[in-house]
Amino acid sequence: MARKNVAAGNWKMNTTISQGIELAQTLTSAERDKNTLVILAVPFTHIFPLQKKIKASSKIQLAAQNCHHKTSGAYTGEISPAMLADMKVPYVVLGHSERREYNHEDNALLAAKLRAALDAGLKVIFCCGEALEIRKAGKHVGHVKTQLIESLFQLDAQEMKSIIIAYEPIWAIGTGETASPAQAQEMHAAIRNMLQKKYGKRVADNTSILYGGSVNGGNAKELFSQADVDGGLVGGASLKGQEFVQIINAF
Repeated sequence: MARKNVAAGNWKMNTTISQGIELAQTLTSAERDKNTLVILAVPFTHIFPLQKKIKASSKIQLAAQNCHHKTSGAYTGEISPAMLADMKVPYVVLGHSERREYNHEDNALLAAKLRAALDAGLKVIFCCGEALEIRKAGKHVGHVKTQLIESLFQLDAQEMKSIIIAYEPIWAIGTGETASPAQAQEMHAAIRNMLQKKYGKRVADNTSILYGGSVNGGNAKELFSQADVDGGLVGGASLKGQEFVQIINAF
């Protein structure tokens, strides 16, 4: 089975519930590529209201932007994977660069979160990527490899069916800077090669790898045309309904 083309929007800490509903309605009513899997990573507060607005037939699925690594307990303000599963949320984003930086989430914690999320029956968009100084030092491939080895590669081949990988060059997130299509392809091919060495060609060929770093309506088509770029994890542009539709249709 060929890997999916995926357009994932990460709303981060943006939109009120009413604004989120309006944005989702723009996506469901627009003419768009029905063969592309569309995922919206929304604030926790938005999940129930958006579930009511998004029909299952629309091929738009919801993701939480994070979850805890424990099933329950005295963790004030946290959301467990079991809670998300009970809400019928299919996806969760783990390892986003902002959480790695601001919340000090390291590879060991992310390994625990991955285990907990999969045990609860969730699918995961797992983020990896390097900062500018690592890229300038030419250590970006090794850095991402370490992230995968210490977090993702605990999983077996069967569990990898529940994983989408998102490569984020951190220096290109929210900066307006974008990795060139050639730079994106280089890293995506390197990640797919890592997957092949760990799990074999079948898993590598069937795992969607997304690019995340200032994807917009103007650059999506060229980025997505690269052989190993299967879509995008889109930040700011996913908050603009018509532009995100343009990205969805960029394959």
